[in-house]
Amino acid sequence: MGSAIEILLLQALAFQAQGDMPGALFPLERALALAEPQGYVQIFVNEGPPMLQLLFAAAAGGIMPDYTGRLLNQFPTAPAPSHTLPPALTDPLSEREREVLRLLATELSGPEIAGELLISLNTLRTHTKNIYSKLDVNNRRSAVRRAEELHLL
Repeated sequence: MGSAIEILLLQALAFQAQGDMPGALFPLERALALAEPQGYVQIFVNEGPPMLQLLFAAAAGGIMPDYTGRLLNQFPTAPAPSHTLPPALTDPLSEREREVLRLLATELSGPEIAGELLISLNTLRTHTKNIYSKLDVNNRRSAVRRAEELHLL
């Protein structure tokens, strides 16, 4: 199990090094899901400041907030990440809302997004409305901009 988690962490760090934060958060979320039941901590801490930044981004995105918070508390006192982190969402996005948000950042139209996710246009509108509410925005462009500020994209 430790090897699988380590591989996922290395994938996350590689995506982060390439500037692809959404790509980095996907394997990180999988690693967290595998690590939490076993109580892994040191495997994250050993990756140092880059992992600290990834965990901050995960926490800001609502990814396993209890576990990421516990991991963040285990890092030795270190300088804050190179960028100032925006405040976390008070109501984190669900996994499906994060999928919708990623597609909202593309050039796809609403019906195309619904087709991609195999959901009705009405369901897409409900997810979009929830995303707008949680991000405190009122249109697609603002949602994408706010998501980028929160490192959700």
